[in-house]
Amino acid sequence: MKKSRLHLVPLALALLLALSLSAPALALDDPEPNCRAAIVVDGDHDQVLYAHNAYERMYPASVTKIMTSLVVLEAVEAGQLALDTPVTASQEAVTLPENSSTAGILAGEILTVEQLLYCDLLPSANEACNILAEAVAGSVEAFVERMNAKAQELGMGGTHFTNPHGLHDEDHYTTAYDIYLMAKAAMEYETFRTIVSTDTYVLPATNLSEERVLHSTNALLSNWNVIGYTYNKAIGIKTGYTGEAGRCLAAAAVDGEGRTFYSVVLGTEDGYDEQGNYVYYSFYESRRLLEWAFDNFQRTDLLGEDTVNAVRELPVTLSDEADFVLVQPAGSIQATLPTDYDPEQAELIMDLPESVQAPIAAGQELGSVSLIYNGITYGPLPMVAVDGVGRSGFQYAIHLVQTYWSYWWIRIPVILALVLLVLFLLYLALLRPRRRRNRRRYSYSGGSRHSPSNYRGRGRR
Repeated sequence: MKKSRLHLVPLALALLLALSLSAPALALDDPEPNCRAAIVVDGDHDQVLYAHNAYERMYPASVTKIMTSLVVLEAVEAGQLALDTPVTASQEAVTLPENSSTAGILAGEILTVEQLLYCDLLPSANEACNILAEAVAGSVEAFVERMNAKAQELGMGGTHFTNPHGLHDEDHYTTAYDIYLMAKAAMEYETFRTIVSTDTYVLPATNLSEERVLHSTNALLSNWNVIGYTYNKAIGIKTGYTGEAGRCLAAAAVDGEGRTFYSVVLGTEDGYDEQGNYVYYSFYESRRLLEWAFDNFQRTDLLGEDTVNAVRELPVTLSDEADFVLVQPAGSIQATLPTDYDPEQAELIMDLPESVQAPIAAGQELGSVSLIYNGITYGPLPMVAVDGVGRSGFQYAIHLVQTYWSYWWIRIPVILALVLLVLFLLYLALLRPRRRRNRRRYSYSGGSRHSPSNYRGRGRR
């Protein structure tokens, strides 16, 4: 890279672009769901797209059964039991409060773990949860400890369970965001995905019962108990209801592009809308929020090596090849953003040194860059050198001298050595004239017996 003043032009343009990106970003209108709390998340990238009281404590009702199923499936994965392991229902497990949701399982009835999971997740059978808890942990209490431990592992900081089915308890609570976390974790199991996407399941005859047909309570999948809310993108997951919790629904859907979005709606109340239609708002709002997200969000490239206004010129020292090096982002940043994303309203935040010393290798990391859009920071990405820059041996030698001379523990000994050298030279300079004088004094003091003044020649007689 040759030295040139032309690099000032793109640098100035880059600065102007950076200044122009400081305007506030546009935002979508709030969908204002009719519920106490809601959240919509891009499940492929764990990105929250919408939140309403999503981190406030709420009662989850039977949405709790997602965690119950997750703990059971982990026990299966660990080899503690198998999906086809037969389990006998205890009297204690099937003894439920009045008006509990149930699959009609009797004390002494034998079902497999998989069949109990269908009972748990489709008709939302409370006794199935108790039976599974006893099969996995020996008691409901011990099983609930596992549920709370799993919640902590998943980062569900606003959650505490007291039972495996969700019947009301003041100390049994969670948040819309925490429900998303456990729902996504459960959906990683193929068995769970299969069950929660099933609208009807035939439970084979058992030792105490004839064949039964189980229907999903999720009206996004089934018209069994509520008509008019099916959603062709829906793939589950779980309903819930108590008087204290209101109607709740954790749902997931996949669109034609393969995107998986989750919604959680808590605390809705069924009722008549302005047109006089009776509305089941947990299903209505869940479907509306999911469709709103699919319609208004897309995966967007925010920053990468091809982002023109992200390239910078970084001054270089100790080189006679170039006085700057181009740096650009390495990798890329993507985000699920509204379809009206405007890159001109994004702000780049550069973290670069004032200069760098040669040698520099192509691809060497020299700083970082982040992007702020609509108040959210994305990144950082490394900023790397586009080309290599060699070092000047002469400039480097001068640099070393300047650098080491700045250290007092080097400077003081050198100064002392120079002082001693000067003193020594002065000493020599003063000593030599004295020696010369001494030699002259020796040469002319007294007379020689061969001196002409003392010669007495023999003349003729």
